[in-house]
Amino acid sequence: MNKEQARKTSGWAAIVIAGFFASAWAFWGIVENFHEGWYFRSLGQNIVLMFGQYLAIPILFTAATAVSIMRPRAGSLIHLAAGVLAVIFFGRGAGVLFIGIPFVGLALLYWFGKFDRKKLAGILAVGPPLLIILGFGTFQAMRVAGRFHDDVAGARRIEGNGVALTWAPAGPGWPDAGTTWENAVFVCSHLSEDGMTVTDKELNVWRLPTVDEAVRSMVRHGVNAGGAWNGAAKTASYKKQPDKESPLWNAYSKVIYWWTADEVDARRAYIVVYNGTVWPRLKTLQPAYLAFRAVRQAKP
Repeated sequence: MNKEQARKTSGWAAIVIAGFFASAWAFWGIVENFHEGWYFRSLGQNIVLMFGQYLAIPILFTAATAVSIMRPRAGSLIHLAAGVLAVIFFGRGAGVLFIGIPFVGLALLYWFGKFDRKKLAGILAVGPPLLIILGFGTFQAMRVAGRFHDDVAGARRIEGNGVALTWAPAGPGWPDAGTTWENAVFVCSHLSEDGMTVTDKELNVWRLPTVDEAVRSMVRHGVNAGGAWNGAAKTASYKKQPDKESPLWNAYSKVIYWWTADEVDARRAYIVVYNGTVWPRLKTLQPAYLAFRAVRQAKP
């Protein structure tokens, strides 16, 4: 292989690698956008969040690739700078592995690379990520647009599938901010009967729902989802997939995970996702999207 062929091979290898990472990040970004994002009432705010947070990395990959096709050396320096910044920002972990290292590796390939068919290279760089975003995004957007939300933030009696519980109203028993498992347990045990005040006294009127109760209470379009919890296999199954909908969930809240009363061990407890899945998580976690909703037995 002569020098000219080696440069072309280097350039096309960079396009393939960049396309792979841009497509992978595009898939992750558009799915996460409609999973944990898209909770504003304003369409404009949702779009800004989508492009500013969830699609920022694939856009960066694609834009850097476009520059590199036209000006390989300039593109190489952009990739190198982006890779170094990613390492500084993320420190370690997935960010370095899937952003920092790829950008640095691509910088080397572009520095020595050359493109003889720039139009084709541009299509290969932009096409796959764009198709992924449009394909998966359309499906997810239709799902989110069809969510049922009645804007009722008060206490709700939810009965069905062998469970009858009253779920706390919006407030300390149904917060819109992240909290640890221990704090959730404390708030529930000290919550006033109307669910609006955390008292100094332990009242034990409210509590966290068990995994079984949460799974069996899940709904879709106002109808019980037919959930069942297999305690032995630690899996939940449903007749219809639940979603982030009333009367259980607030579609316009960033919270997508709830703590349950069931502990895995001294360090972990189970959380339930709005789509019905159940996961063990460290009790000390408190991201903004992990909270709880207190329950009590429904009165006859």
